[in-house]
Amino acid sequence: MRYLISLLLAAMPLYAADHGGPPVRAPFDKGEDSLCVNDWWNREKTPIIDLKVPRDQVIGFGIYTVHDRVLKLTAQLYPLYPQETREVRLEVKRDGEWLEIARQNVNDLGWSTSFRIPGWDDSKDVPYRLRHGGKAGFEGLIRKNPRDKDEIVLAALNCNSNRDRDLRPEHVRNINHQDPDLVFFAGDQSYDHKEHTAAWLKFGLAFREIFRNRPCVTIPDDHDIGQGNLWGEGGKKAQFAAGHDGGYFFHPEYVKMVERQQTAHLPDPYDPTPVEQGIGVYHTRLLLGGVDFAIIEDRKFKTGPRGRHPMKGPRPDHILDPKYDPKVIDTPGLELLGKRQEAFLDVWAGMREGVKMKAVLSQTGFAGGAHLHGSVQNRLHADLDSNGWPQSGRRRALELIRKAGAVHIGGDQHLATVIHHGIDAFRDGPWAFVPPAICNTYYGRWWWPEDEKPGANPVPGSPLPWTGDYLDGFDNKITMVAYANPHPERARMTSRNQDRKAAIASKEGWADGYGLIRFRKAVGEVVFECWPRFTDVSQPDAQQFPGWPVTVKP
Repeated sequence: MRYLISLLLAAMPLYAADHGGPPVRAPFDKGEDSLCVNDWWNREKTPIIDLKVPRDQVIGFGIYTVHDRVLKLTAQLYPLYPQETREVRLEVKRDGEWLEIARQNVNDLGWSTSFRIPGWDDSKDVPYRLRHGGKAGFEGLIRKNPRDKDEIVLAALNCNSNRDRDLRPEHVRNINHQDPDLVFFAGDQSYDHKEHTAAWLKFGLAFREIFRNRPCVTIPDDHDIGQGNLWGEGGKKAQFAAGHDGGYFFHPEYVKMVERQQTAHLPDPYDPTPVEQGIGVYHTRLLLGGVDFAIIEDRKFKTGPRGRHPMKGPRPDHILDPKYDPKVIDTPGLELLGKRQEAFLDVWAGMREGVKMKAVLSQTGFAGGAHLHGSVQNRLHADLDSNGWPQSGRRRALELIRKAGAVHIGGDQHLATVIHHGIDAFRDGPWAFVPPAICNTYYGRWWWPEDEKPGANPVPGSPLPWTGDYLDGFDNKITMVAYANPHPERARMTSRNQDRKAAIASKEGWADGYGLIRFRKAVGEVVFECWPRFTDVSQPDAQQFPGWPVTVKP
């Protein structure tokens, strides 16, 4: 018996080392995705996720959309050994029998592959499954187009902090109970910067029971592609890790891998022409149940702030002086959405066939909607990471959203807000909802005017003290209708404060959660709902954040 055990132990490292051939070498130059490339099986166990799964579990998840009778579906796998097949099979169930309809090979950079099935019958529910090898599989449901429903419901989420490595059972329980027609993740699904594949698999493990059986939109934001902030400036190469000079810091193949994993299942891009470094684009539209969603890329064409304006703070993206003239930073030649996306939105605004209502989905909001960043010690007058800057680009974007009669839904801010934008006058622009972060532990933001006074025309009967008309740090006109601040004491904590450590451990009081948006087609109303993370929505006494729901007419 002892001899047999010794043989087995001797064989285990042999399996890891003698795996049937040399690994594919990644072209990355800064250690990107090191847990999942090259001889990944020799890496130490990661705190993100166990990558060495049993081989009948190598399909992590599938994620899909259907638009204009075209099914787009991505299969995300765990890393494969060199001797394992790269082939994934897509099957659907018809008349009680499983039928294979397509085969694709996964890419060794990112371990994903995507299926495009034209001529899809979207008039009925269709079970699907992904297969790999002899035993691995993942099953789900391609839902029929809910065009006959009076109300289309969207669940919206963003900012999945890695300060809390747990799965997200509260979100999954609540969202499945509310049963939306579509799910939208606005970005920062990963905060592990250089290890996107491992973090993306962890994201899928947490949320796949939401999007297993319904369509889902995911778009990457700055942390997903490994930067604290991103001003993509048309795909150029950034020279600084902070990215404030514009462009992408990590290898373009890494950026392309991230976008392939997160966006290849979206409808075909409006104009697929790549930007610099061969980085792709994904801005597009998704028509579902009579609601027309424009999916845009806030960051990809936006100009970086370094060297673009007179410095008004210690960082080119932070302005601390409330007495500065905002006009000095709206310099000529700055881009926000870029000419290509503005042209897309202009055309999209006029698309009306089969359309009852419209919405724009993007990464962040078109205003400076937060005063305190992280703590009371860090009050920013203006944050150039927001889409409040450049002001000229913001104006053009809001005019196009208004032309479409659309609402805007974003993410990124770690602070839930409903804002009625002003362009020339207060409240003459579109409505916007930024839902709370999925997990806000450690880094909160607060809407907290320095004079602690309501604006003009505050919301009648609101339980919130600071609603009404304000100018943000760029002199943009905004009407704050609702906001969900973390507990005030969280703002007064320092990183070394024991109370802060206890608050992080408890996870309570950080104002995290998700948004639910109801598009009521018959009456042309949109209802914004904002649900706390730890509320059980199945209970009759479940309460939204104070100030919600908010009902608007675009």
